[in-house]
Formats: sequence, structure tokens, C-alpha cells
Amino acid sequence: MLSSKTTQQKAKLALAWTCFFWGTTWIASKVGVTHMPAIQLCAIRQLLGGAVYLLYFIITKHPWPKGKQWGTIVVLSVLNFMLSNGLSTWGVQYISSGLGAIIGAIFPLWMVIIALFGGDRLPQKALLGMVMGFGGVCIIFYDHLVDFLNTDFRFGIILSVAATISWAFGSGYTKKHAANFNPYFSLGLQMLISSVALFSVSSATGNAVSVTEIPANAWWAILYLVIIGSVLTFIAYIYSLQRLPTSLASLYAYINPVVAVLLGAVIFHERLNMYVAIGGAVTITGVYLVNDTFRRKL
Repeated sequence: MLSSKTTQQKAKLALAWTCFFWGTTWIASKVGVTHMPAIQLCAIRQLLGGAVYLLYFIITKHPWPKGKQWGTIVVLSVLNFMLSNGLSTWGVQYISSGLGAIIGAIFPLWMVIIALFGGDRLPQKALLGMVMGFGGVCIIFYDHLVDFLNTDFRFGIILSVAATISWAFGSGYTKKHAANFNPYFSLGLQMLISSVALFSVSSATGNAVSVTEIPANAWWAILYLVIIGSVLTFIAYIYSLQRLPTSLASLYAYINPVVAVLLGAVIFHERLNMYVAIGGAVTITGVYLVNDTFRRKL
């Protein structure tokens, strides 16, 4: 339940920010993984992003989490960063940034399935909208069926799907537990914890390059991912997630692919054809149905 009309408007603006800018981070990730291993990229990104949050809360002398709150932080660091962010970034080493974002749109479907298993009842119109949104993604995905003959491509798809499942569980867990303490401080700690784990994995497997060998454009991509993806957009995402129904807050996952596909076509010359156009239209229609359902409900 939203406390006021102003709060609702701010939450929707935060959702709009998330819808667009998280779509652009797929492009930045693609740039980064062309020059360095994905796990190392995630580790650096999360270390810098977490440091920004931690520095702010240390300066403002914010109280640290206590007791069981640390357990929640560790769980979220695994679900949201070690697995979801790590696997999705790894996935775009083998598939296009646009397709990676399209697979990310499956995430709301997992959330609905989780909610249904949890005994929640959703309006039929909202369910129809979710199905249409997923159907639109499938239309876009149809154009890539022949690519499954490629082993690397299949591996990228598996990584990306696994990332969406982890993200769905992480979002549901955040919705239930983040209100118990400052979610932004928690976010910074999650990033730092996951960065240590990812650096350990990268070092143990030898899957890393020397920092001095990382080119300037890769560092610019990392900087963009930290400021826009890890800081500003995560703040907007948590703000909207805590103040809007889960199904509504998850709509960004349908908009992100459209942004990523269009930018991928312009920057990397990725596929942009009738499947993308028709699938995008079906997806946006599904978004409208879900949004309209909850707009009337609120």
C-alpha cells in the first residue's frame, strides 16, 4: 500500500528510470566482456559499486546491520550478485547483448510462478499480460533457434536462464526482508561480499587478465556499470520494488530488452527484424495489461 500519491508517482518514475537504464547496461557489459573475463568484470564492478555505498554510510555514521540481518545480506549477495549478475554477464560472452536482455524478461514469469506456489492470487488480466509479455519474448527469440547448433551459444543461454531464476528468488527475498534495515547499505555490503567471492573464483581458476592489460574503453564500460547500473539504477529499483506491487515493479524486465535490442542493433549491428518488431509490440501490450490492472487496483 502506497503512503501517498506523491510517493506513488516517485516510485513510478524510479521504475521508468530502471526500465531504460538497466537496458543500457547490457551494452556496457558486452563491451567489457570483449576485453576481460566476465567473472573478473563483475568482481571489479561490484567492488567499486559496493565501495561507493559503504563510503557514504561510513561518512554519515549509519548504524551497521546486526544479528540476523547479516544472514539476509549474505543470501542476497549470493542470489543477486554472485549468481544473477555473474551468470548473466558471463552469458553475454557467448550471446548478443540484446538476446541476453530478452532472456532476462523471463524473470517476471518465474516470480509469478513462485507467487502462485506461495498461494497468492493474481488478477486474470495481470496473468494474461504476463503471458503476453513472455509470448512476445518468445517471438523475438524464435529468430535465434538455428543458433542452438552452436555449443557456446547453448551455454550462454543456460547461463542466462539460470541468472533469471536466481534474480526472481532474490527479488522476492528483497521484497520480504529489505524493509527490516536500510536496503541501500545492505546493497553495498552485498556487492562487497560478492566481489570478494568472485575475485576468489577468478583467481582460483586463473580466469583473469592483468589490470594493466584492460583497455580504456573497458574501464569506461566498468565506470558506467558502477555509476549507472550498480548505484543509481539499483537505488531506483529497490525504491520501486518496496512501494509498488511485485508484478508491476518487475515490468522493467520487459522494457529492458527493447532498449538493449535497439542499442545493440545500432552499436554492435545485432539482429533487428520483423520478429523483434512483432515480439516487441506483443511484449509492450502485455506490459500495458499488467500496468493497467494494478493502476486500477491501487
